[in-house]
Amino acid sequence: MLDSVIVRQAVLSDLDALAPLFDGYRRFYGRAADISGAREFLAARFDHNESTLFIAHDGDSAVGFTQLYPSFSSASMARIFVLNDLFVEERARGNGVATKLLSAAAHYAKSLGAVRLTLSTEITNTTAQSVYERAGWKRDEQFHVYHFAVQG
Repeated sequence: MLDSVIVRQAVLSDLDALAPLFDGYRRFYGRAADISGAREFLAARFDHNESTLFIAHDGDSAVGFTQLYPSFSSASMARIFVLNDLFVEERARGNGVATKLLSAAAHYAKSLGAVRLTLSTEITNTTAQSVYERAGWKRDEQFHVYHFAVQG
């Protein structure tokens, strides 16, 4: 299957193919299905140029995506990207689709002079962790990550 998979930067006309993938990603992390909300969220990212998406196709079928958010490292005084979302449909997993998406993200970041891509995944998602590590990603051994919930 890997040879038949094409990964390219997504454009607004890919929104109908991306929305079900994004909804599948959210459901994977325990969120309720919301295809219209997924479509609106992605449309807003396109409209405001807030992220870059890559889409993987196997023939006419969209089978995966990844989404990058631009950021900066103050210490490095350089551009970085947060690889916030990566999802491959279950039927296409284990065939190198995620690896191709990761590679496309890395090439894109390099082309813009970024010094780093960063991502996080659930501690229990060992399948994804092994994909990342095989692709050359290194687990952070220096920093702990903290979150603060901003309540309205």
